[in-house]
Amino acid sequence: MPDLAGDAEKSPQNKITLRRHLLTARRSLPDDIRIAAATQLHDQTLTFVRRSAPSTVAAYVPSGSEPGGADLPRLLRGALAPGGRLLLPVLLPDDDLDWAEFTGPLAPGRRGLSEPPGPRLGPDAIRSADLILVPALAVSREGLRLGRGGGSYDRALSRLPDPGPMVIALLHDGETLDVVPAEPHDRPVHGVITPSGGFSPRPA
Repeated sequence: MPDLAGDAEKSPQNKITLRRHLLTARRSLPDDIRIAAATQLHDQTLTFVRRSAPSTVAAYVPSGSEPGGADLPRLLRGALAPGGRLLLPVLLPDDDLDWAEFTGPLAPGRRGLSEPPGPRLGPDAIRSADLILVPALAVSREGLRLGRGGGSYDRALSRLPDPGPMVIALLHDGETLDVVPAEPHDRPVHGVITPSGGFSPRPA
């Protein structure tokens, strides 16, 4: 997802400061370390997906220094059982998320993102997912997620029923923190997947 630390930033200063620190750390990763971490994260994520056997996964297309790299959607789709669906986000003008099924090709979207060119399924399509993989800059031990600042995923996740599907954040190693700044609208995740640690659930 894009860096929204400018005009679209809706967060208090402590979030902005931590967000900038984490983005700088990601961008400073040497290419060989980033590529090796992406390969490890693919293995961990695909193992989790195959074990969970979801019929519909909602995920995203990593961009820049985001964990997983641009190959993640293709690999996820290949890990699904026959008939399984992979939904990817389409960024709307108001920073909300629509969804479309990923069938192979991607097209340029808003703010330099990539998105499926197929029919739009509507913002409520996320409710059809059995498993949701979300981007994050960090996640606290209690499952609170720090995103990019635009509020897109907080809005999307607010549409889920309670209890709803499992929501998992993909992180680099070292991005699970004891505490992250939080606001009332922030939606927790059920766990994280990291290259070295695999799946870690938040405490019950």
